[in-house]
Order: sequence, then structure tokens, then C-alpha cells
Amino acid sequence: MADARIDDPWGERTPYGPGTDWPTRTDTHLAAGITEAGVERWVPSASLLHSNGDAMDIAVRQGRIVGVRGRATDRVNRGRLGPKDLYGWQANHSPDRLTSPLVRDGGRLVECDWDTAMNRIVDRSRDLLDERGPGSIGFYTTGQLFLEEYYTLTVLARAGIGTSHLDGNTRLCTATAAEALKQTFGSDGQPGSYTDIDHADTIALFGHNMAATQTVLWMRVLDRLAGDDPPALLCVDPRHTPVAQRADVHLAPRAGTNVALLNALLHEIIRTGRTDRDYIDAHTVGYDELAAAVEPCTPRWAAAICDVPAAQIERAADLLGGARRLLSTVLQGVYQSHQATAAAVQVNNLHLIRGMLGRPGRGLLQMNGQPSAQNTRECGANGDLPGFRNWQNDAHVADLADVWNVAPETIPHYGPPTHAMQMFRYAEQGSIRMLWITGTNPAVSLPELRRIRSILRQERLFVVVQDLFCTETAQLADVVLPAATWGEKTGTLTNADRTVHLSEKAVEPPGEARPDLDIFLDYAARMDFRDKDGGPLIGWRDPESAFRAWQRCSAGRPCDYTGLSHDRLRDVGGIQWPCTDDAPDGTERLYTDGFAFADSHVCETYGKDLVTGASMDVVEYRSLNPDGKAVLKAAEYVPLHEDTSREYPIQMITGRTVYHFHTRTKTGRAPELNAAAPDVWAEMSPAEAARQGLADGDLVRIGTPRGAVRARLKLTAIRDGMVFLPFHYGYWDTPEGSGPPGHGDGRAANEGTITDWDPVSKQPLFKTCAARVTLVASRGTAEAGADAGRVAGRDARGAREGSTA
Repeated sequence: MADARIDDPWGERTPYGPGTDWPTRTDTHLAAGITEAGVERWVPSASLLHSNGDAMDIAVRQGRIVGVRGRATDRVNRGRLGPKDLYGWQANHSPDRLTSPLVRDGGRLVECDWDTAMNRIVDRSRDLLDERGPGSIGFYTTGQLFLEEYYTLTVLARAGIGTSHLDGNTRLCTATAAEALKQTFGSDGQPGSYTDIDHADTIALFGHNMAATQTVLWMRVLDRLAGDDPPALLCVDPRHTPVAQRADVHLAPRAGTNVALLNALLHEIIRTGRTDRDYIDAHTVGYDELAAAVEPCTPRWAAAICDVPAAQIERAADLLGGARRLLSTVLQGVYQSHQATAAAVQVNNLHLIRGMLGRPGRGLLQMNGQPSAQNTRECGANGDLPGFRNWQNDAHVADLADVWNVAPETIPHYGPPTHAMQMFRYAEQGSIRMLWITGTNPAVSLPELRRIRSILRQERLFVVVQDLFCTETAQLADVVLPAATWGEKTGTLTNADRTVHLSEKAVEPPGEARPDLDIFLDYAARMDFRDKDGGPLIGWRDPESAFRAWQRCSAGRPCDYTGLSHDRLRDVGGIQWPCTDDAPDGTERLYTDGFAFADSHVCETYGKDLVTGASMDVVEYRSLNPDGKAVLKAAEYVPLHEDTSREYPIQMITGRTVYHFHTRTKTGRAPELNAAAPDVWAEMSPAEAARQGLADGDLVRIGTPRGAVRARLKLTAIRDGMVFLPFHYGYWDTPEGSGPPGHGDGRAANEGTITDWDPVSKQPLFKTCAARVTLVASRGTAEAGADAGRVAGRDARGAREGSTA
């Protein structure tokens, strides 16, 4: 199966028609020489390498993971697994796993015991709290831990340390999803369900190369396309991805023009009378303002901005306006671009003015990028308050304080939570003096890497890194803590359609590596955090009791988990929240009967201006939305902050490939996945390459005002005037080691991306950079040949399947 599923990531088709169940297909991959009969135990889990939440069983033999098998009974994947599911588990056995703590002595990281490492962290924490206060300490986490771990981190950071500096790398991938949902519906939480694919007659994907980022979800779409009465497909993406290849209408706009395009689509739907006025009047506010705002936004107007033919925009509007059951998905092509939240909200508006919510096939998925990004947001580890509480609502703060048994003033809520980009700015300026980084690799994943490396190298900044490997970020740390990973610990994770899975411990972690939950609990105990009665602030000691504590925190909130338990998830498999006594089997779709989360007493936010990011207060919100309805918010198109110029004439965008996850910390250590896409490449259209005097296979330099990358050029179907780079590649797996190669150019796409972010969601803009592409060496020359070994493999296929989402 290995070669077959690398060559064909989606496997064979199981066609089905609208309104019928998706057929099962069980995918399995076992280590060489292992048969199913030789597996001693199958341990239930779910994917940790994308946001789809594919349910699987881990094969165990002689205390080692030896493979995986899809779980055919689960609602999410019906037994299917994607390439990262099938092969990613091999990273657990990589010989370079961290197996003992490291501390920096004499400028070098050296092994030590846990007491030595933890005492250094505790001593620095106490010194900073005494000398500078809680604002001197920040926590930057991931989208790949378990719910129980996020919740524990949130409690110790918010109520223990008392800092407002807590965020996740979900800021880079899913912050806009959360913010767009809050702006429209009053609260985070995906309205739709994956089962909407089974019913939809039209599917629209906005900046979402589902074929690469959620391979199993794309299998579901492919099976619908192969069955009777297939849905129509709209794709908005500047690259001719596998999704675009199957689309009935493909729009390839200039980067940074999504708001103009979406305003034109809204204009056409309203102009042609294809709105549901009864639904609008009953369930929304703001329609007249929206209609007035988009009235001048004709397809012809948008065509001049987006460089897309007006006739294509009209065709797309016909598709959306004529749908009886419309499903839309949105991902990084919107979230990491200019006016990110404003654009994502306009997709919400499309569904609201057409009445396309709350019924089978009428779905909306502001998708996530990581396996437990939803948990980061629910638990407050992304900076918000746990349980989708509103930091501006004193009653919400008091309620949370009651759950934690602390005084309300203990919980920082004097201003908006500190987002990740601001945290690194504070560290750069010197107000943050300790930064604890968990399960993420900002030395590769954040924008403008030269700046990020300089921040992390500061003598005055004490950096703690908790991870599996000595990543590029860990190499810059003062203390490195070896963590257990998926298959080596127990916990829950929630996917992009609110499905909660239990992932159980299958094997022991290597050496002295510990589960993240155990590390956080150890720190809290050593710091002796107390509640207002003098008892331990954190009273749980294992994943199951941590889950029960979270249930109490979630009770009565939009993400209510009170009907779930480890035992229930173990018996049933994936269940969607909210799950309560009133909905014991979970909730397939939100907003089937109004928008209860939008009431001013319940809502997670009072809203923001979509252009400036300025926050509204409760009085403004109640004036706008007195009855707690969905809010139709308009946004004008604003030109890019950094557009092309004579010096930098090309737009550079970054994205993913089907074979890798984030900075390749795990997938780069899986042989099949690494061989499929071993090194960075650059994509450009044949016409654009000819204009630049470049050819397929040339070694090129992609430079921006901030930095440069060297990569092999691939000529692909991408819009002219653009170059694409996958962002996965750092330095850990290169001969040069942990720094840029001798010529000074990097292989990480973020060497050149811009330090800029969306004013509403604060998500960095990885897809709005101006660049120039120049020849380093022609294909076949000696200089180009020196790089050929690292570029060899299936990189051409990797380029074809790469994603702008």
C-alpha cells in the first residue's frame, strides 16, 4: 500500500448519491513484516497531523507502535486514512527523539535530570514574578496537544501566574476561523457537519485545497462526484490544485483581493433576487447596510481588482445563487491573506442571505488547520477565556472565577488577550522575559525568521521549549523538556466539525519523556499555585480527572461537554459537541432554530470593526443586535499593505503539501512522506517563468525585503505574476544544521514573509508578500547539481499537490 497511497493520496472510489450514507473503506498500514494477525493490541486514537479528526486504531506489538488502521464505525472517516495518517506514526520511533531534559550551560545544551530542569524554570518564574510581575512571563503553545493539557495550561497561566500572555500557533492557522464565527454568530463553533457533503448539491471551497489539507474529507467529496447526481463545485484558489481540476467554476484571484471578489458575489446574488428574505428578516440584522455596501461592487469592478474575468465571477454567483443545498468551506487562502476576517465573514454572509444553515447540506465550515485547534480555542489556550466566555463581560469572568475558586481580579481581563505576534514584539522590546513554547516551532513557522531568531537568542529572554525533538526553536532554548506524543499518552481532541475523540496511550514514551499534562502539573505543584481558600489551584492529577474539571467549566456554554466522558468516547467513538442531557448523542449542526449564542448575555464577543479591528462595547452591541440574531457585517475592500513594485514584481504566497505537516517535525521523519517531498521547491507559471528568463528545474532565489530562499523551480498551473513556496522546510534535516546555509539564503519560506497581521483576528499574512525571483543556476549546471540530492524524490508530485491553504 505504501507506494500506492503516496502516488494516489485518496485511494479508490466508493461512489454514493445524495442523502445516502458514505460507504465504509478500511485503510491499514503496518510495518514491514507485520500482519494483522501479528498485532497484539489495537488501541483507539485519532489523527494528530491534520484537522480532519480521522479515527484510527494503533497497532502495538512488543511495546512498539507497528502501524495503524482506520476505524470503519466512526462518523468522520468511515475507515479511511490519508498519507499522513498512514505513515506519520513512524516519527515516534525516530532515533533523535528527546529522551532527557536539556539545560544551557556554557552556551551549550547539555543533558540533565528533571529536577534540575524544572528548578531552573521555577526559579526564573519566581524571580520574574517578584521583580517584574506576571506580565513578564508568556506561554506560546500549539494546536496538537489534548484538551486536558490545554485546559491545565490555561488555568496555571491565567489564574496561577496571572498573565494575559497566552496564545497558540493556532494564531497562524485558525484564529480567523474563530473570529469570523464570533463576528457573525456571537460565538466560536462550526455551524456545519462533515455529513453536509452527503446532502449538498453545491460545494464551494474558498482558499481551501482540501485535497492536500484534509485528504479524507476530499475522499468524501470525490465519492460524491463519482456517484449519482453529483454536486457542483466552486473553487477559489490562485493555483490549479486537484480541487480546481474538478471544479465547475475556478476563480484564481490576485492574492489579497478576496474581499473584492466576495463583495461582487454578494452583489450579484442580491441584484438577481436570489436571497431568502423571510430567513433574513427572522434571523439576521444588518441586511440593508450590507446590500448598500456591495451595491457598487459589480463583477466588472471586482474583475479589475482581482484580475479575474467578470464573466467568471457571474458564473460563480449563478452557482451559489442557484444552490438548493450549499456547503462552503474556508481555509488559509482566506485566513492568511489580506483582510482575512472581513473576507471570511463575507462567506458567512453568503449563507445567511441565502438561508443556507442548520439543515442537511446547508452547511458552513470555517475550517481548522490543526488536529486540536478547536480545543485550543475552547479551553482558552489561544488567549480567549475558556468555554467561549467574553473577557469584556464581568459576569462571565465572575463565573469562571467561581469555577476556579479564585477572585475575579485574579484573572487578567483588563484588556484584550495578547496575541502571539504581539507576544514576540513584547519579547523583542524586553517586557516579556520568559517564554514557554510548547509543541511548536516558531523559528520556522513565524514570519520574518531573521527577526524571530534574533528575539529567541536574546540573553535577557529565558526560553523554555517542550517538544519531541531538538527543533530549530529548541536549539535556541535555555531549557528543553522532552515530551511524550500521540500514542504515548491519553487525552481527547476535537476536530473541525466539533467531533470529540479519545486518543489512548498505546506505548510508553522513550527515555524520560513525559506527557505534557504531567509536565504542567509538575510545574503547578512546584510553583504551589493556590485558590482563594488556600487549596491547590489545580486539583486534578490525570487525564480523566482533568476532563471532568473541563466539563464543569464548559457547562452551560456553547461548547458544552457535560454529556461526554472518556468511557463514553471509548465505547461510542467520535461525538459532536454540544453534548448534554438534552442532546445525549451530540449535536450534528448548530443554528437549526435561531442564534442563541448571539444574545448579549451569552456571546463571546461584542464584535469588531472588520476594517480597523476596533472593538465594540456591550451598549453598541445591544443597540445593533437587541434580539440576539446573526449579524450581517459589511466590509469595504482596502488595497494591500505591500503590493508588487518594479523592484519586487511578483506576489509570493506560501502553503502546504499533502505529504507534510507544519515544519516537518514529525512527517520529515517518516520515510515515505520525506521521500515524497524531501525539499523546498518554488512554483511559477510557464508564462511568468518565460518573462523572468527562467526554466523548469532551475535553481532560483526568491527574495523579499526581509530575506531569501533558494529552491528548485517547478512550472505549474498557477496564475501569472505569482510564486508559491511550501512553508514546511527548516534546517534540522540539512547538512548545514540549525542555521542558514553558507550562501546566506534559507530554505524556510518564512525567511521572506512579512511581519503584518489581520486587524481583527491578528493572524499573520503569509500570502501577501512582494518578491523577485532570480536565477542562481540553470538546471544541470554544477552549482545546481550540488543541490540535486536534497531535491531528488517525488518533489514534482509534491509541487502538484501543494496547497495554498
